[in-house]
Amino acid sequence: MIEAPPTLTIKTSMRRPSDAQIAAFQGVPTGFVVDALFGGGALSSKIQPIGGGRDLRSVAAGPALTADCGPADVLATFAALKFIQGGEVVVSAFAAHSGCAAAGDRLIGMMKNNGAAGFVTDGPVRDYDGIVPVGLPVWCSGLTPASPNMTGPGSIGFPVQIGGQEVETGDMIVADQDGVVVVSYERLDEAIQNLERIKEMEQTLDAEVAGGLKVPVWVEEFLASDKTVLKG
Repeated sequence: MIEAPPTLTIKTSMRRPSDAQIAAFQGVPTGFVVDALFGGGALSSKIQPIGGGRDLRSVAAGPALTADCGPADVLATFAALKFIQGGEVVVSAFAAHSGCAAAGDRLIGMMKNNGAAGFVTDGPVRDYDGIVPVGLPVWCSGLTPASPNMTGPGSIGFPVQIGGQEVETGDMIVADQDGVVVVSYERLDEAIQNLERIKEMEQTLDAEVAGGLKVPVWVEEFLASDKTVLKG
């Protein structure tokens, strides 16, 4: 006989980056973070700022608190409210289900009340006109008026699969108008070190473009090398 799974499973020991590590990602564009990870970490482009970011500021950077809901259920996300620490980004895996909402304005409002810095899900949300006044940045797959279930099973604090990436509680989430990036806990220091180099490179290139740069030096060199063949 197969036993029914527990309704909720909660990880008792949840890791968290240091304050210095969290601070290092504040105000950093997601593109910089991806470059610091050598092209990795970005969630699917299907996960976008709610409403295209037109009515709600779409910037957040903080440790992930994961809730694995499964399709059409939000019990784990509601239970996660009890475990939010200030500045965390709630990451709700909804199995990319699009038939109903992964959250609504009241649930998102309670996340904000508990100190969350943002909400990320691979499902749609509902109650757009109610979410905007809450002011919590939200990334989702779209909008729907359909209501979800609250029966479980689900889990909190464990690794989840979302947007083509694995996210675990304590990983850093960096999100802005371009989308969402995850930096695994194990790679935080590596990414922070690389970010300093990326920032300097970007600032230099910005200045060159503003000064009239038309073709980068490396493109000129590539065109002049034996890797380029000219044919009439």
